[in-house]
Amino acid sequence: MACIDLNADLGEGFGRWRLTDDERLLSVVTSANVACGFHAGDAPTMRRVCELAAERGVRIGAQVSYRDLAGFGRRAMDVPSAELAAEVAYQIGALEVFARAAGAGVAYVKPHGALYNRVVHDEEQAAAVVDGVLLADAALPVLGLPGSRLLELAGKAGLPVVTEAFADRAYTDAGTLVPRSLEGAVLTDPDTVVDRSLGLARSGEVVSHSGARIEVRARSLCLHGDTPGAVELARRVRERLEASGVRVEAFA
Repeated sequence: MACIDLNADLGEGFGRWRLTDDERLLSVVTSANVACGFHAGDAPTMRRVCELAAERGVRIGAQVSYRDLAGFGRRAMDVPSAELAAEVAYQIGALEVFARAAGAGVAYVKPHGALYNRVVHDEEQAAAVVDGVLLADAALPVLGLPGSRLLELAGKAGLPVVTEAFADRAYTDAGTLVPRSLEGAVLTDPDTVVDRSLGLARSGEVVSHSGARIEVRARSLCLHGDTPGAVELARRVRERLEASGVRVEAFA
């Protein structure tokens, strides 16, 4: 039987602003990528999301980012390796306080935005992220794109690695994500997203932006929480997967 984890980016608010419907999404997903304050999130938000996730048995993941609140972590930045490693560890540690207080703990790490895309190819930045994870907890799984430098280096360092796929993002023929700056990078048709989710979970394949069928083997499926209708779409995805015999459960 096929098995897949459903993860979503949560806690992406700050102060009076809330971007994601955390409570409702936590009733659908099995893993929560919680913003740790660098691209979004603040202490009260992190605490609240950790409490909600723990209540529902949802795994808590640290979504680490470049220090870029104004750009939501999606702007390219050049951060020295030692600084980036320290900031990754800092973010994990901050979230761990609230996860433990909620009776759980940080179960994995996933980069966000520009950092996520950078560590697909950039060995230096990928190594810095790995160093930061090792500094925080040498047993934490790292969630990322199949074939990325991040997962390669994390595996070599002895960290558990978990591959993920995106049902609502367009892929290049090389298996990487089409940049958000390009038209069609984000898929908005619900039926398309649901069908792609099932295909990724059962066959590990997806149709690229050019129409080619490519292999994307993943243990976790990301559902973005900041898109219109995110909760209903996530619910449809889970219902379709389970109705088709796919077991939905956390990887950590």
